[in-house]
Amino acid sequence: MSHPETIATAIRIGAPASWAQAVAAQQQSNGRFLAATDEEILAAYHLVAGAEGVFVEPASAASIAGLLKAIDDGWVARGSTVVCTVTGNGLKDPDTALKDMPVVSPLPVDPVAVVEQLGLA
Repeated sequence: MSHPETIATAIRIGAPASWAQAVAAQQQSNGRFLAATDEEILAAYHLVAGAEGVFVEPASAASIAGLLKAIDDGWVARGSTVVCTVTGNGLKDPDTALKDMPVVSPLPVDPVAVVEQLGLA
């Protein structure tokens, strides 16, 4: 694929420089390459944030999306111990996080107003 389009901009590479090494590692480990849609990547992005409190960029969430696909396909058994490398911090791509944020109204600098807004009064 010469010009891939994906929300995961850090892995939007048509011809990776280390492709031969990746294929060799895949073959030696009896591994797989899996494609993930933007929707699957975003679902994994939200899952890791909600379940683990880890803010990753979409490219890092792609590894989790791939794992979820491998589990659904029966290639990885549920309950298996698996490591997903998620080195890309979400601050590398804040626009993705901001797209899902609700619009908020500013509050006055007043603790009472904040307590009321949070429904704690």
